[in-house]
Amino acid sequence: MKVSDIPYVNRKLKEHYAKAQHAPVIEFMRVQAGSPFRILVATVLSARTKDETTSVVVQRLFSHITTPTDLAAAPVDTIAEWIFPVGFYRTKAKHLKSMAQVLLDQYHGEVPKTVEELCKLPGVGRKTANLVVTAAFDDYGICVDIHVHRICNRLGLVKTKTPHETEMELRQSLPKRYWKGWNRYVVAFGQTRCTPRAPACHDCPIQKVCNQVGVTAKRKPPA
Repeated sequence: MKVSDIPYVNRKLKEHYAKAQHAPVIEFMRVQAGSPFRILVATVLSARTKDETTSVVVQRLFSHITTPTDLAAAPVDTIAEWIFPVGFYRTKAKHLKSMAQVLLDQYHGEVPKTVEELCKLPGVGRKTANLVVTAAFDDYGICVDIHVHRICNRLGLVKTKTPHETEMELRQSLPKRYWKGWNRYVVAFGQTRCTPRAPACHDCPIQKVCNQVGVTAKRKPPA
């Protein structure tokens, strides 16, 4: 894939996103929406957890807490019960409680607006920080999760070994006007079509520009 193909790919992925209502990421985006604090907490919970699981847990957690003060006051064991069965739920419970206290002590209970400041919070890495920047503050960030990392390499848009390397490459090659929507478009595509194993390359809307790097098996077209 060439950099000049990005507008075409973005358009096709956006069209797919609009039709892919069964993609778990779409439900996650719905339950995640709200205050910057809710978006931050939901994104922390989503790490190494399926979107469908995260969506259920976010709704449960926010039936018990709504503010950093509520979260900081809750016992870690109770938070862990509320957020089970997300991945690493005990560790995340500790991070969430500590994060809430840092927000109260250092940020007057407000969620910081930059990737650099967000990364100072317990349990927050660049993936989470970038997503919060775009979803909570409608600012420019590039959130790279496993889907974005895999598909950008599969396309041949980047040639990287880690999500961090992919983010840095995309910051150089992906025009800024595409940053805000890139994650959700690519994730929905990765969840429903361009899967890790045996992607559905038949009749793929971006097949003509995809280098299919690393693709060894493809899903067969329906009979």
